[in-house]
Amino acid sequence: MLTAAETAAPVDAADVVAEDLRQRFKAARVSFLIVDLTGKAVARLSTAPATGGREAERIPMFGSAYEEVIRTQRLYQEATGQGHRVIMPVTNRGDAIGLLELLLPADPGEDVLDAVGEAAHVLAYIMIANGRYTDLYTWGKRSVPPTLAAEIQYQLLPPSLSCEAAQFTLCGSLEPSENLSGDTFDYTLDRDTLHVSVTDPMGHDIDAALAATVLVSALRGVRRAGAGLAEQARRADQALADHGHGHATGQLLRVHLRTGKAQLVNAGHPWPLRMREGAVEVITCEVDPPFGLSVFAPGPYRVQELDLRPGDRLLMFTDGMVERHGDKVDLAALLEHTRDLHPREAALALTAAVRDAAGGKLEDDATVVCLDWHGPHETQRHVSSGADTRQASAPREKQQP
Repeated sequence: MLTAAETAAPVDAADVVAEDLRQRFKAARVSFLIVDLTGKAVARLSTAPATGGREAERIPMFGSAYEEVIRTQRLYQEATGQGHRVIMPVTNRGDAIGLLELLLPADPGEDVLDAVGEAAHVLAYIMIANGRYTDLYTWGKRSVPPTLAAEIQYQLLPPSLSCEAAQFTLCGSLEPSENLSGDTFDYTLDRDTLHVSVTDPMGHDIDAALAATVLVSALRGVRRAGAGLAEQARRADQALADHGHGHATGQLLRVHLRTGKAQLVNAGHPWPLRMREGAVEVITCEVDPPFGLSVFAPGPYRVQELDLRPGDRLLMFTDGMVERHGDKVDLAALLEHTRDLHPREAALALTAAVRDAAGGKLEDDATVVCLDWHGPHETQRHVSSGADTRQASAPREKQQP
């Protein structure tokens, strides 16, 4: 299957998997559905035989079997008048890429379901690899064409919004405002360290997007050069000041994976929240000037110790989550209410709550990064969002056809 996908054009890679399953199991229909950036819909991009072009059926997820499979990361199956419907998650390290849907002629046995699960696992890697060569999958994630500012802002986000590792599970969510405020988040792993940042430039639209570009690029460049948190903060501050892009608040986090030692720099940013044993508390750290303003208050950025214990959930966020329409949402209470959700689902629920409080029209970007810390002694990934052959529970409302 991998060889066939590599032989095909990048835009046809998913169809190769679909055709393979159609032939092996006599499926009447095989589709790949990609999850929209909003997390509220899926787009049916691939059907064997291929439909061609850029036309895609977009399906709202709320109350559907698709939503249930994305949330639980378990397969769904049901008997229909046309055959037996199977939906399998396509996920890689917690990143819910999409769904594989088949219409089979009869109730499949465990061997068939295992084979479909393996195909979905392979398909996740095929999508990641081929996404480098085509815009098709990026296009499929977008319900509406982005503005120039939005295009810049999307490119500044990490390639995967979620990550599961042995010691932690992390996910970020950005709910953009009407005029875009330049919010970004970023993370990366090296051999021993998890790096996370959340930033919020001043301004709106293209000015905010350009400021975010300078800020994120400065942070990534100095981080990749191996500099510590204080130097990362200093260089981000200097970049904004040197290039006349105003100022930005930000929070930089570094967690040593072998010891669990965590450090934080806060540049004028809202304090993070930590949930421990079900109770939420504010981490009242020292606050330094926003990036770009140290010329008015010179001095090194302070690197502070952060108490992080196995079982903790840490939430970093921008002011759009707690100001303007965000002040209508009890963020701490909502964090407690979503404590049993995967960070991917919790992050989406938190930003969606602010969006709903604003009637769908935010005045400021609302961004969160949700981090579950499992502990330095963990050696294998917590597979809380891998494909599972157990059947998902019934969806809340009637299935999408």
